[in-house]
Amino acid sequence: MHPGSIAEDRVTMTVRHLPDHTIIALSGELDLASTAALREKMLVALNRAGAPVVIDLSAVTFCDAAGLALLVGIRRRARGSRLGLTLAAPRPPVRKLLRITGLDRAFTVHESLAQARGALDRPTLL
Repeated sequence: MHPGSIAEDRVTMTVRHLPDHTIIALSGELDLASTAALREKMLVALNRAGAPVVIDLSAVTFCDAAGLALLVGIRRRARGSRLGLTLAAPRPPVRKLLRITGLDRAFTVHESLAQARGALDRPTLL
């Protein structure tokens, strides 16, 4: 494991603080068994961010209601800190879960990490 990584039984989180954004990459299962420990670590990463945050979901293999609640809570905290937060590259089952719960409208969701990072470079029109 390298610096900036944590590993739990079912999920791994890697954080990369870059000059203009932070990437939080998750892999494994976002479920009731993994989210309690992960929540605190994600909040620490969010507090250190200081720039927009991209959550890379490309390696998330499973997500249940607890995983969705984790993402919603992190989004709420990011908004309270005035940080932009986007989701990148959810696999089809996770994308479907976001869609059927309506959370795909609450989050900005990009098809890939590259697309999410590219969107950070474009100014938002008001």
